[in-house]
Amino acid sequence: MNEEFGDPSLPLLRTQFPVLLAYRILSILSYQITAVTVGWHVYQLTGNPLALGLIGLAEVIPYFCTALFAGYAVDHLPRRKLGLAACICLSITGLLLVAISMGWLQAHGTTMIYAAIAVTGVARAFLGPIYNALFARVLARAQFARGAGMGSVAFQAAMVTGPALGGVLVGWAGTTAAYATAAALALVAGVVLVLMRVSEPVVEGERAPIFSSIGEGLRFVFSKQIVLGALALDMFAVLFGGAVAMLPAFITDVLHRGPEALGILRAAPALGAVCVGLWLVRHPPSRHAGRLLLLAVAGFGLCIIGFGLSRHFWLSAAFLLLSGVFDGVSVVLRSTILQLATPDHMRGRVSSINGIFIGSSNELGAFYSGSMARLLGLVPAVVLGGFVTLGVVGVTAWKAPKLRRLDLKDLQ
Repeated sequence: MNEEFGDPSLPLLRTQFPVLLAYRILSILSYQITAVTVGWHVYQLTGNPLALGLIGLAEVIPYFCTALFAGYAVDHLPRRKLGLAACICLSITGLLLVAISMGWLQAHGTTMIYAAIAVTGVARAFLGPIYNALFARVLARAQFARGAGMGSVAFQAAMVTGPALGGVLVGWAGTTAAYATAAALALVAGVVLVLMRVSEPVVEGERAPIFSSIGEGLRFVFSKQIVLGALALDMFAVLFGGAVAMLPAFITDVLHRGPEALGILRAAPALGAVCVGLWLVRHPPSRHAGRLLLLAVAGFGLCIIGFGLSRHFWLSAAFLLLSGVFDGVSVVLRSTILQLATPDHMRGRVSSINGIFIGSSNELGAFYSGSMARLLGLVPAVVLGGFVTLGVVGVTAWKAPKLRRLDLKDLQ
């Protein structure tokens, strides 16, 4: 049984959890504003779509190179101080981009912009593990499911609000103001985290060598059928069900709509996830969690198939809305399972591995969708992805019986 840290008698809003959520929302808003503004800035400088693709590469490579080491650091060093350092890195990115935007620092084409974005990639490798590690220090185990629901709502709301706020700032005040706002939000996130009242774990004795410690985290994930099954299920669902990556092509070639329709379809899954997240905050899942997780991912696959076959705009939007609902259930259940099944001294490493699983599936999912669309055509590629997702659910249910039969109370 894992050690209990939070007070189960306190309502969620009277714990330090809202403070932790504020840190998460502010940091997400910061890098989302930066991402939107950099895209606009780079395209204005180059007019080259390939330059936009290199922005993602400039961030993803440092993220993957740093993630496992970040997990080790979170498990062995003071978490709030690490979080403050990560937020300062985000702020430095914003300030570097302010200097470039104002002409105080030469961009050398776009090289310095990509270098600044690489700093964001390193910072983001720490942000998620720090949140997940502190999550278990401010909540009691019985509150994990409700907390995961509230965290999912906050995450989705910030992911929707951040790009919109970035676009408004660029349109009304220019790129310099947008970058400065992102830097300020990151600093506030760091201050909020440092002011949070929470006990930090004490690491006794000598620290394990870094590579053996990382190996210990990997062995834990791959030896726990419940943890590995939950991670793999989510990873393959995102990998093969990545219809969102194909939305611009669907809007133009299948639904024959303009750019305003793209915004509606992009927002639909997030809206569904926010709605179900709010419901799960009031009605946290406890019984038949494994079965619910499998059904949620299967429902997601069916929605992707429906979206691929639809020829009507609002029906397509409805399928994407429902896909967000099912995905929201899956995210809350996966987050709760990982929090309950992971010992406190390994939360950083397991969270980093989770980030690599999900991060790689997002990037590879876009590549898979584009490649299959080129080989098979747009509609067959999306429909096939939905059927493959259903196949993954079937294989997981067969090969991971512990996950299929899981109740959350078995982990508490």
